[in-house]
Amino acid sequence: MKKKTMLSLAATVAASVALTACGGGSTAPAQTSPTAMDKEANASKSITLWLAGGDTPDELRTYLKDTFKEKTGATLKIEEQGWGDLITKMTTALPDANNTPDVVEMGNTQSPTFTNIGAFLDLSDMFDELGGADLIPSFVEAGSVDGAKFTLPYYAGSRYMFFRKDLWKEAGVEAPKTLDDFNSAVKTITEKNPREIKNFSGFFLGGQDWRNGVSWIYANGGDLAKKDGDQWVSTLSDENTLKGLEQLQAIYKDASKAPSDAKDVTPWLYINDADQILDEAGKPTGKTSLSAATIMAPNWARWSIGDMKKVDGKDTRVWNDDTFGIFALPGNDGQPAPVLAGGSNIGISAKSQNPELSKELLRIIFSEEYQNMLGKAGLGPGNLKYSSSLGDDQFATTAIAAMKNSKLTPAAPGWAAVETNQVLEEFFGKIESATDLKALAAEYDAKITPMLNLK
Repeated sequence: MKKKTMLSLAATVAASVALTACGGGSTAPAQTSPTAMDKEANASKSITLWLAGGDTPDELRTYLKDTFKEKTGATLKIEEQGWGDLITKMTTALPDANNTPDVVEMGNTQSPTFTNIGAFLDLSDMFDELGGADLIPSFVEAGSVDGAKFTLPYYAGSRYMFFRKDLWKEAGVEAPKTLDDFNSAVKTITEKNPREIKNFSGFFLGGQDWRNGVSWIYANGGDLAKKDGDQWVSTLSDENTLKGLEQLQAIYKDASKAPSDAKDVTPWLYINDADQILDEAGKPTGKTSLSAATIMAPNWARWSIGDMKKVDGKDTRVWNDDTFGIFALPGNDGQPAPVLAGGSNIGISAKSQNPELSKELLRIIFSEEYQNMLGKAGLGPGNLKYSSSLGDDQFATTAIAAMKNSKLTPAAPGWAAVETNQVLEEFFGKIESATDLKALAAEYDAKITPMLNLK
């Protein structure tokens, strides 16, 4: 899930006011130019695609530009936007027909804020053509309002467990089949601490790491929020949610020695034999050594886990099957537990002056060829029909299993404000020491509910 935003609660409300001027997002500006397939007429035309961050490789960007030019005769301009200021830029640009990007990639959890206030074109008439029921359901839901589809899944990532086979074996613990098995196993590993490592965690889970911790809530049938009538309501104090929170409290107390303020950032540092902590410029600021038997991380973390070796003269992590292993977090029923999906949605600005050309770009993006290119680049295709393009090794099969049962954050208009103000980080950071979890949860329900509804 894309999580680095700069939007405050006040800015979220401002975005709602500004973007409501988009007129509901269901009607595009009048198309006065010839059809999108008239190459000669389109020779002088261009559209702009905003890509968020650097996840889309250069090869795929070139393919989009070349294919769009070949198909329409028009030019595709691709502009990369940093995750840190994406929402601020979207808030400013989307209402302005003269400056809006035509097509926008955004974090899947950012989508509801903008779809609910009319920032994007209604794609319902293209839904089946672009993949329909094969598109990742949770992402489709995040981009929908009252059944209408405004943004669709671009790519997805999934979370699963990375573990030290050697430490699990030394502790005499086997691979878990259910969530209770997992919780018991990581507690046992922590207690046995076979190598007598200081501050050793059977499962390293940061005190503020709600993005991984929410899986225990989902596995027990709970949720972060739900829609009640025309209002969204925070559900941290609901019975099923509390079951998951109680399990998390036990893990924090019995299995994780992670700092109370740690988030879902670089947990792999603690599962490697040794590693370096780097700042944003890539400069070392500290060192770590092995202190965790298990972590939970997005599938791309595999490239940061393993033995350090020289490859083409560069220090490179090389996965070692003898030392490391992976598995999907099991749920209470033995099937993969629901995990929070990472990834992006994509949509057409309601203010685009070239909606038909923008639709042609979406047809290219959701084509079989491009979807398979996403998978081969290690990005889960938005269309599950092409998920086999991820490969057939253990990483691909585990990612696919986790992805199929993934969930997103609530599709509430104000969810971006909840994330940006780090309210859940604050709440999760208090779970371990809470003497009355229900009262704590109710306290935060009262804080979050108004935010969900932009109040």
